[in-house]
Amino acid sequence: MGSFGGVEILVIVLVVLLLFGAKKIPELARGLGQGITEFRKASTDIRKELEKGSEEPVEPRREEKKREEQKVKKEEEQD
Repeated sequence: MGSFGGVEILVIVLVVLLLFGAKKIPELARGLGQGITEFRKASTDIRKELEKGSEEPVEPRREEKKREEQKVKKEEEQD
């Protein structure tokens, strides 16, 4: 029940041809391919950003923040 046979696939192909026509099918396939490509690119970019973020150490950020706070305090004291 879970797999399609040759006859079922042939019927589906014929129905698609009747609904969309022979000229529209390549356009639909091209658009679907471009959508899949964009989705893969976006997911790869997100994965890279997440990996990049997890590789950066946390401690240097804290030290930078402390330095900035000290700098602000010194500037306030000077004013």
